[in-house]
Amino acid sequence: MTRSAAVPHRLPSEDLGLTGRYRLDPRTADWWWSPEMFALLGLSPDGTRPCTEALLQCQHREDRARTLDALNRAVTAGRSFAVETRVLRRDGALRVLVLMGHPEPADDGAVAAVEGQCVDITSGRLAHDEDVVTALQTEVNQLRTAMASRATIEQAKGILMLLTSCSEQVAFELLAHMSSHTHRKVREVAQSIADSASGHAALPQDLRAILRDACPPAPRLH
Repeated sequence: MTRSAAVPHRLPSEDLGLTGRYRLDPRTADWWWSPEMFALLGLSPDGTRPCTEALLQCQHREDRARTLDALNRAVTAGRSFAVETRVLRRDGALRVLVLMGHPEPADDGAVAAVEGQCVDITSGRLAHDEDVVTALQTEVNQLRTAMASRATIEQAKGILMLLTSCSEQVAFELLAHMSSHTHRKVREVAQSIADSASGHAALPQDLRAILRDACPPAPRLH
């Protein structure tokens, strides 16, 4: 089956009820998605190959198992399904979708294909489930914070490795030691080291003292 022409993957507000179509061949595990299916998931037809993994990765992690189970039952037992799932698209929009599937039997009784639709029900669903939206957005914010903290920690480790000629493991152990003895979080210690090395702020005295004791002579931090 050939793929239709691509459409923009950002949905205007008037397209909240957009419906996508798909087809899964159980024998080859190949998928076909309509342009609307890509749009609902916030994916580009030019940069994404339709597959089970791509479908699951778009969904909230708590919804993935339910979707995969429905697909497996459709393929192995020939059971139709309709599952609700939450999608956080790359453009930052939260969508609530219903994925429906209908097995097509082959002559030998096996499932020849699973065809179905994906419908956007965001406008009606989220109006009665604002706590779901809040929880998901909070999780996204926490993930972004964790990613930023990780980057700062990696930067601080690199600074310590450069200044003290220690290994990556020793640099992290030193960060943990400084965190424990100054009652600061590791990311706060890392931020102080990064700020000091870039000249944005002086290294706090207690952190400077630990560095001096741990790796004399003291590193030249501002």
